[in-house]
Amino acid sequence: MSNTLVIIPTFNEKENVEAIIRAVFKQEMQFDILVVDDNSPDGTGDIVINLQKEFQNLFLEVRTEKQGLGTAYIHGFKWALDRKYDYIIEMDADFSHNPKDLIKLYNACAKEGADFSIGSRYLNNKINVVNWDIKRLVLSYFASKYVKIITQIPIYDTTAGFVCYRRKVLETLELDKIKFVGYAFQIEMKFKAWKRKFKHKEVSVIFTDRKRGTSKMSGSIISEAIFGVIKMRITGISK
Repeated sequence: MSNTLVIIPTFNEKENVEAIIRAVFKQEMQFDILVVDDNSPDGTGDIVINLQKEFQNLFLEVRTEKQGLGTAYIHGFKWALDRKYDYIIEMDADFSHNPKDLIKLYNACAKEGADFSIGSRYLNNKINVVNWDIKRLVLSYFASKYVKIITQIPIYDTTAGFVCYRRKVLETLELDKIKFVGYAFQIEMKFKAWKRKFKHKEVSVIFTDRKRGTSKMSGSIISEAIFGVIKMRITGISK
């Protein structure tokens, strides 16, 4: 058993899930994997169950229905804390996050002293995104700029979903009080950790848009991020 867990939330990811699992397990460092599947009708969970015969450090939690990215990660975080993992990493199933960068995130925490590390697409205002259309790129880039202005958080890529947390961060954040489920979930997690004086480090990564499957981006997720940031400041959600 590794001291580091990679959480991969899935919904209809049959085209990617086996490949991403095998890619994570091929890394030089040993990681455990937890797939949190929202009862995918395309059989994603069945693929993971079959792979468990091959990989003893592959775990699966199946939820009854699609409940949102944020709640999937909260489910995974609690699972990880119950099993005493020291480092917990968020990762997408669609290869937008390169498995080779997992070690960078781990090292930033385990060897360089960060309490949470972020795979950043926009570190020092340099854009490292491949295959996004210009509208989505502009929306994402300026969303992070907007969050920095509103919250004053010193993080370039506030909406990044490729993040490593030390267990003490997740133990402190009161996971049941996390309000948001989409892009705003990622912002809220970083904002609360920063407000509690946890040290962060951004690691430059190249984000590549999915080649297989369908994006889960929606208008409601974007709206939550835009208005959720203002709500964080007005209501003191960081407390």
